[in-house]
Amino acid sequence: MSRAISLGALASVVGYLAFVEFTSGVLQGYYTPMLTDIARALNVHDADVNWLEGAQLMLSALVVPAFAKLGDMVGHRRMLLISTALTAVASLALPFATSFPVFLAIWALQGFYVVWLPLEIALIWSRARAMGQRSSITMKSAGILVAALEFGAISGALVGGQLIDTLPLTTVLLIPGIIVAICFFVILFGVKESPSPTGGRLDTVGLTLVSIALIAFTGGLAMLRSQGVGSPLAWGVVLLGLALMVPFVLWELKHDDPIIDVRMFRSPTLAPVFLTAGLFGVSVLGAQAPLSTFARTDPAEVGYGLGTTGFATSLIIGIYLIAMITGALTYPIVARRVTPRFTLMLASILVGIGFLLFLPFHDTYAQVVTNMVIAGIGSGALVAALPSAAAAAAPPTQTGVATGLTNSVKTVGGAVASCVFGIALLQQVAGGSGSETAGSLVGYMTVWTICGVTALIAAVTLLFVPQDAFKDPAHAHETDDETDAVIA
Repeated sequence: MSRAISLGALASVVGYLAFVEFTSGVLQGYYTPMLTDIARALNVHDADVNWLEGAQLMLSALVVPAFAKLGDMVGHRRMLLISTALTAVASLALPFATSFPVFLAIWALQGFYVVWLPLEIALIWSRARAMGQRSSITMKSAGILVAALEFGAISGALVGGQLIDTLPLTTVLLIPGIIVAICFFVILFGVKESPSPTGGRLDTVGLTLVSIALIAFTGGLAMLRSQGVGSPLAWGVVLLGLALMVPFVLWELKHDDPIIDVRMFRSPTLAPVFLTAGLFGVSVLGAQAPLSTFARTDPAEVGYGLGTTGFATSLIIGIYLIAMITGALTYPIVARRVTPRFTLMLASILVGIGFLLFLPFHDTYAQVVTNMVIAGIGSGALVAALPSAAAAAAPPTQTGVATGLTNSVKTVGGAVASCVFGIALLQQVAGGSGSETAGSLVGYMTVWTICGVTALIAAVTLLFVPQDAFKDPAHAHETDDETDAVIA
């Protein structure tokens, strides 16, 4: 009876958390069809849209380690509530920003939502501790959460694309803030806290050191973006950021309760997962804005692009996200029949193929949709699999940190890609663009090549993960009856 009650409680938590991820999806999909409209309203170049992604990803890289560790220490639900409140405030303020610097700052603060999924996976993992097949339960739950996320992104993209064609931009931008505010109360009244927080004190020295290093690194990337790749000062700041990671690592190695247990990066199971997450961030985070601006670019004016309206662009995004839902829900089924490692490799290969197909096939709406479906299936599987794989391989007291690190390295990968892609899209002369605001075709080719190659490198990286990784050896003989009850 106690087992059945625990399963019922877990199913209830997954249900409420699914709404949280639906809200996260709305935030991730809603703005994409209107990025060109935002750029025009703020009087900036299409390539400057990448700054929105870059700023939000930079903040994400800073807050995820702290919130993940605090989740392990004081409770994952508590940190989920705090991050949701901060996201709501930023989302409600965004429509009233009238200059690009202010809009950029508020947009960055909205990025607190990136901690939601790692905290949710850690919450489910901790509550499944007393059950058999804990990895399978977490894996299937992660699939449900990612499906809810992508369903929210589809809804957000479709609604956002429709509204931007009919309503003023300020009115359109106000809607996500209202949804996030509702989400706060769903968590407050519907989600229970994770059992047995570890307690302890936050490693503030470690957090300060890693924050300074990340600020210097991403600041150097920003300087490269504004001053060009020939700037010695910009490269110096980038290298300074990397060098500042050395004292952080040395401090963490001697600390009894580090903010990030850097020893996990030496784990034969976790290290390839973290590297895969970083490489995956290049495409899943860095390529969103270029996809939207390419679709909106008028081929009659510059000779390439699709010239779509906001709603037609949102349809491309919606189909891509449906493919991601398919990948997220299919991952646990395929992983159970083969191995999680092989399934992760297959997902990475699909992402690589999908983006490399853009090189010869990008002239028609159907070609772009086909490419995005292939990449989307692999991307959905990776979004669901990476945090659950990290949770399965992490030490018991570091679950939140491990799942958070998959997000942190993914956001760093996305931030680097966003900078590189912004530089590439500014190369108008090489691409022959006749527009003052459109990105270059050569730049888009560069984006697709980098996304495809990094995904294939991730697949090779996963060859080094042990074949039996991410399983529950002690429960390998059991059936999935209990697991299926969680999502019934």
